Parts: sequence; structure tokens; C-alpha cells
Amino acid sequence: MGLIGGSGLGLPMAVEVDVVEVKIDVTETAKSAIEKSMSDDGEGSVLVISAESGGCSGYLYDMKIVDRPDEEGYQSISVGGRTIMIHDRDSDLLNGIVLDYKDTLMGGGFQITNPNADKSCGCGQSFG
Repeated sequence: MGLIGGSGLGLPMAVEVDVVEVKIDVTETAKSAIEKSMSDDGEGSVLVISAESGGCSGYLYDMKIVDRPDEEGYQSISVGGRTIMIHDRDSDLLNGIVLDYKDTLMGGGFQITNPNADKSCGCGQSFG
């Protein structure tokens, strides 16, 4: 992206987001899969769920196991003996999601149902 009449870099824009208290549902199957996935990780490990810009519908879900972030701005949700964290900037996009785990012949994986999504793609990884 360039400036008018130039070829310089564009500046990042500050975007104000609504921070809401995140509530999610985690199915029993997903709880078991989280515990299994994190069984070799230390007590300080957490599952972070986020919404990243991209995909064919506007946002992509991202899930990763990391050491508990030191920075502020995360909300913690206790699931069994593990912790799921969602950053405040994603709270309005991810509030109310249902996290499930499906094990199929083609392989298993986590699936997210999002009541906030106006649209989604066929693969279920992108929403808007």
C-alpha cells in the first residue's frame, strides 16, 4: 500500500474493539482432546484461541499451546485441569463459541461453532 502519489509504506491503523467477558462451551470430547494434547506439557502451558485476519471470509481461527503469556489483556477459562486463554482484542469475535473435537476416518480435529459469524467458508476454518 502506498501513500497518495508515492510508494511509501502505509502506517498501521489503531482499531478500537469492544471487550466482552468471554464465555465459551467446550464439549466433553474437546475437553478430553485438550487434556490429551497437553498431557506432556508443563503446568504453565495454556491453550490460546484467537481470531487472525485472513481466510476467504475475513478471519481464521488459530489455536496453539504456549507458555502462559506474561502480558495483560487475556481472559482465562478453566476447562478441567487446563486453561484456555482468549485475548481481549478477540473477545467480541469469540464470545459464545462452542469448541468440539471430531474424530473421523479422514482424521480428527477441533471444530469451532461461532454464533457471531455472519458468514463462513466450506472448510470451517474461516469466518466473518
